[in-house]
Amino acid sequence: MSTTIDYVMPSLGADMDAGTVTEWLIAAGDEVARGDVVAIVETDKADIDIEVWQTGTVVEILVPPGDSVPVGTPLARLAVAGGQPAATETTESAPPPSSSPPPGSTAPPTEPSPVESPPSGGPVRPVTAGPAVETPPPAPQPGRHRASPLARRLAAERGLAVENLVGTGPDGAVVARDVEAGAVRPDTRPDPDPGVGRPATTTGRPGAVGPAERGRLAIAALMSRSKREIPHYYLATAVDLDSTLDRLERFNGDRSVQDRVLPAALLTRAVALAAAKHQEFNGHWVDDRFRPAGGVNIGVAISLRGGGLVAPAIGDADRLTPAELMATLKGLVERARSGRLRSSDMVEPTITVTNLGDRGVDEVIGVIHPPQVALVGFGSIAARPLVVDGRVVARRQVNATLAADHRATDGQVGARFLNTIERLLRGSDALWQSPETGDTHDR
Repeated sequence: MSTTIDYVMPSLGADMDAGTVTEWLIAAGDEVARGDVVAIVETDKADIDIEVWQTGTVVEILVPPGDSVPVGTPLARLAVAGGQPAATETTESAPPPSSSPPPGSTAPPTEPSPVESPPSGGPVRPVTAGPAVETPPPAPQPGRHRASPLARRLAAERGLAVENLVGTGPDGAVVARDVEAGAVRPDTRPDPDPGVGRPATTTGRPGAVGPAERGRLAIAALMSRSKREIPHYYLATAVDLDSTLDRLERFNGDRSVQDRVLPAALLTRAVALAAAKHQEFNGHWVDDRFRPAGGVNIGVAISLRGGGLVAPAIGDADRLTPAELMATLKGLVERARSGRLRSSDMVEPTITVTNLGDRGVDEVIGVIHPPQVALVGFGSIAARPLVVDGRVVARRQVNATLAADHRATDGQVGARFLNTIERLLRGSDALWQSPETGDTHDR
């Protein structure tokens, strides 16, 4: 016995009212499994691979590619096994629930200042908060020529062979944007035209607004709302990282380049642990009151190759070890930069970290991402003079800043929060310990 349910347009941001289905990766009659990417949806900020959270058979596609529909609109109809209660027959395509449920609205992954990406490797002695790296599109796997139905149709109309095209969709699949780009795989064209690449950020029509421009407008609207509605206050402190960076170098000493942990992961983890302790900074201001979150989901802003920013979140970041947090952070950056963010990356951020350390700035004064109530910023890690035991010495330091909502907290409470972050980063064992077992993860 099977039940028919509706697969609906998910909300991929607090300021998202509608989305455009740019491409279906499934067709009527296809079997889908929980977690499969089934469509690509265009928002004001990025193209998002959306997943299905039921296993079943596609009965009907309800919204054709190119149509923009409001959040909650049925996109497709699925037949799933078992007799589910009637109340669940229409289910929203959304990520699995995290430990911090949305406060009356869905995830707001938008952008303050960017946290630059961690590269796949780096020097044993890191001195920046996480330098950026350009991640190339995933290489197609030999012998596999996956392509969406729309991509195959467009390729046939243009006389192109999909097996010769570079695929940037899920698992290297060729999608419509790849046909538009026309980038040919190196093994099928020895001398590719260097001018061929990803689609331009604008349509080329006079007055047209491309994805990058739309993203900038969306960011501007959200940040204008933030400064208009939120009474910000700001605090800053300099943190001596010498002991922690020495410990990090020992931790990375016998690890491969790909597995090394960068300072950016430790900075993010310190904020996560502090937010778990000071719950008044971890949550949302909704309906004229503060609602604490059930878990710590750190929003991380990432700059995109074509311009603009996205800010996926790391769910339950306080429960990840430094190595786990590093791997999660690196994966988010790779998916964002290659245009392969998934709806499951868009969990509800409860506090945001912004890091411009690799850009050489000393300090970041951030703008709070509503409905959050706090943002922590980090500047560059550099050797600076510090008085220790009456002597001036050079120590590696970072300037940490807090932008907070005066409706939820005040300067006294903010100072305690920032002091907790400083204590963690100055060499506390808690920065390296698992909250589940208490084991130290730098041995």
